[in-house]
Amino acid sequence: MKLIAALAIVALVWLVGLFAFAERVRGLTPADEPARAEGIVALTGPSPERVNAAMRLLEQGKGDRLLISGVNRQVRRQELREVTPGSRRLFNCCVDLGFEAENTRGNAEEIAAWARARGYDSLIVVTSDYHMPRSLVEIRTAAPELVLIPHAVSTPELDDSRWWRAAVTARRMTLEYMKYLAVLLRELVRRVSGDQPAEAVQDAAEAAGQARKAA
Repeated sequence: MKLIAALAIVALVWLVGLFAFAERVRGLTPADEPARAEGIVALTGPSPERVNAAMRLLEQGKGDRLLISGVNRQVRRQELREVTPGSRRLFNCCVDLGFEAENTRGNAEEIAAWARARGYDSLIVVTSDYHMPRSLVEIRTAAPELVLIPHAVSTPELDDSRWWRAAVTARRMTLEYMKYLAVLLRELVRRVSGDQPAEAVQDAAEAAGQARKAA
């Protein structure tokens, strides 16, 4: 009986956390006008709007350079330039491509190396709304010294407050929530073992606080 009660509590906390995570994701868009930073980074993914939004920020002078992280190695620079709206001159002079990243953790490592090579202390991070929380944790882990300014791109199907009613949106939100929890757990373990700076687990405390309030 105690085991069943414990499992029920765990399930309830997990469910409350999922809905708190979803509200946080939905609250990221529409994105506010970001403050200027030294650099802009776009994490590639299923939506081309990530790169398009980052290019618009570059054109607005929100950063000196743009890194597009996680570009497919088979894609040539000219091919990407042709399908990216905006100034060709600006793309040629001020856009760097990263081909090494194969996942979000790889994006973070690529972004950290690029920022250090350029001597940047602040970055605008552009990615999809549901992907932003995990991306920030990963980048803070790889480069805790950086000031990160999130600029989320909206995922229209997740804007519905009843996202959980559709199988596609429920699956996407739940999968991302599980990935997010896995990253937080990894960083908490590192923190407990003394192998991780406190900045990298900032989101863990925020998430826990949201869950407690929602409960």
